[in-house]
Amino acid sequence: MKLVLASGNAGKLVEIREVLADLSVTLISQAELGVDDAEETGATFVENAILKARHAARLTGLPALGDDSGLCVDALDGAPGLLSARYAGSHGDSAGNISKLLDVLKDVPEARRTAHFFCVIVLLRHAEDPAPLIAEGRWHGRILHAPQGNGGFGYDPIFFDPQRNASAAELESAVKNRISHRGQALGHLRELLAREI
Repeated sequence: MKLVLASGNAGKLVEIREVLADLSVTLISQAELGVDDAEETGATFVENAILKARHAARLTGLPALGDDSGLCVDALDGAPGLLSARYAGSHGDSAGNISKLLDVLKDVPEARRTAHFFCVIVLLRHAEDPAPLIAEGRWHGRILHAPQGNGGFGYDPIFFDPQRNASAAELESAVKNRISHRGQALGHLRELLAREI
């Protein structure tokens, strides 16, 4: 089965290839096929993942994987949510995003700093697929008062996993990749695909 990943992110491509390595799947990125990113106009992570997959499937004629993810803070009614990557204004400004989130939460007590990372991955068999495969993952924790650790990316330095007593940025990448929201969603996707193939 040949699949197109509705992303040009090389790291994401490698990660997903590794998880699906023992299945009869060939995964290529939409960038390799000259496809630009879809406009993310959905109101939910699932809608955005479907929009991305549909865009890639329509332009390539191949089954497509689309994903969307973000950080949801309970005290902020799920924000930054869909705006996680551009919470501070410009896309991918991790330092700015962390600074803004810590500022917004500065007076929020420890007990109310709960949060979770959420990831959804969608597989459309074709652009008009009415019943896509949908895999989700949630990683529960809380927001620290200051960054801890040098690993990871994005919000990892301020996301604390109480089960491992460490921030996401302090975990070994192999551990993080297994337990994270994306790791969980990929594991679920692998199960769904194994039944499909």
